[in-house]
Amino acid sequence: MANQQRCALIIGLVVLFGLLYVPAVVAQEAHAGHDVTEDHEAAHGHGGLDLGTVLPLWSVIPFVGILLSIAIFPLVAGEFWHHHFPKISAAWAVVFAVPFLFAYGHEALHQILHIYIIDYIPFIILLWALFTVAGGIRIRGSLAGTPAINTLLLLIGTVIASWVGTTGAAMLLIRPLLRANARRAHKVHTVVFFIFLVANVGGSLTPLGDPPLFLGFLHGVPFFWTLSLITPMAVVAGILLVTYFALDSMYWRKETEAARQVDDSEGRFGIDGLHNLVFLGGILGGVILSGTWNAGEVTVLGIHQQWQNFMRDGVLICMGLLSLFTTRREIRKANGFSWFPIMEVAYLFAGIFMTIVPALLILKAGEHGAMATLVRAVKEPWQYFWVTGGLSAFLDNAPTYLTFLTTAEGMLFPGLPEPEVVLRIIAEHEIFLSAISCGAVFMGAVTYIGNAPNFMVKSIAEESGVEMPSFFGYMMRWSLLFLMPIFVLVTFLFFV
Repeated sequence: MANQQRCALIIGLVVLFGLLYVPAVVAQEAHAGHDVTEDHEAAHGHGGLDLGTVLPLWSVIPFVGILLSIAIFPLVAGEFWHHHFPKISAAWAVVFAVPFLFAYGHEALHQILHIYIIDYIPFIILLWALFTVAGGIRIRGSLAGTPAINTLLLLIGTVIASWVGTTGAAMLLIRPLLRANARRAHKVHTVVFFIFLVANVGGSLTPLGDPPLFLGFLHGVPFFWTLSLITPMAVVAGILLVTYFALDSMYWRKETEAARQVDDSEGRFGIDGLHNLVFLGGILGGVILSGTWNAGEVTVLGIHQQWQNFMRDGVLICMGLLSLFTTRREIRKANGFSWFPIMEVAYLFAGIFMTIVPALLILKAGEHGAMATLVRAVKEPWQYFWVTGGLSAFLDNAPTYLTFLTTAEGMLFPGLPEPEVVLRIIAEHEIFLSAISCGAVFMGAVTYIGNAPNFMVKSIAEESGVEMPSFFGYMMRWSLLFLMPIFVLVTFLFFV
């Protein structure tokens, strides 16, 4: 009976959204007074409706629904969520997709295929490859979870994140950090600051560090330009590290004598599975290659994709498989390796990427979409920092970055081709690009969904017995309290 009730609820929501979409389409056609398909073909080069200009703001309700589900279900129905979160994610995707396809037909299908082929599938392949390869490297040895050791591990993770990616750095160091603190009663704050620093802020310095910066690289931002972000990154990371050391020192004094003892079962320091560094290098090489080599285009299901991107994905898959086949099972077992964290990210982000479609289309429509007031209000660098960052905390930070990069290009140098305008912005208005980049990367730490490694770290910590805060608990007790004052300081230091 419960299953029948849930099915009836989903069907009812699908019908409701279908009824809401139909008047929107009819109103658009009446307003246009002619064949909108022909207009769009002339403007965009393929058939369909320019959805960003006609989608109403309420079309993001399924996206809000899946975010609220992630936030509320673990609190009020934890057991149900643990067993059924893939179904809940799929349900919200269906609630959006069915009426969306019914109302907008071919163009809706094109947008859905576009976000999965261009964004979701490469996104998951990259995360899977980094997760798999990094999971085959085990840092062993008896480490005491002292404030000094913990801070050192956070510092190392922050430094390497720009070069092995935030996902790679997080997967490499989260398990040693958890083992070092296994006996401690107070360790939630350590995982939270690990998310702040290693899974987000540390990825600021190269396009390999975080997806939005890689997207900027593909759109003409020079590879090494991001090194110019080292000053704001150092300010944020420095304050967080000092704050963490003080906070951990306070908690350390509250620990029992038994909790402070070093677990000698790990033996001497060493690293197992070092050959996986070769595969990690292969992943980085594949990513760099896709941004520097133009091998032409291919069309898949009506979606234009670059051949070098397919080759990159192939290299990443090969690196992950080679890691699986060449790494001893004992190493992964000792590492506490399991597929659940990457599966959780894959299932939840499959629903998020589906339901995020209207939000991204409306944003890309700029002054012609339902968020026109917001887009028109963004004029100053500090506004770009906060709006890009605020939306990146809840939306996919890569397309949000690209949206406001495009907005800045149109505002500063309208009509110029993209490669030229990016270089002009760097030469004459670099502060705008810095604000957009820092906002997208830094504020990915504000929520669990702001950056994919956040969820993976949370899942691994929970598998290790750490009771992580809920979605809202993470925001209210941690990110808003510790990050927002730093972001305000960064605003006045660099973007005003």
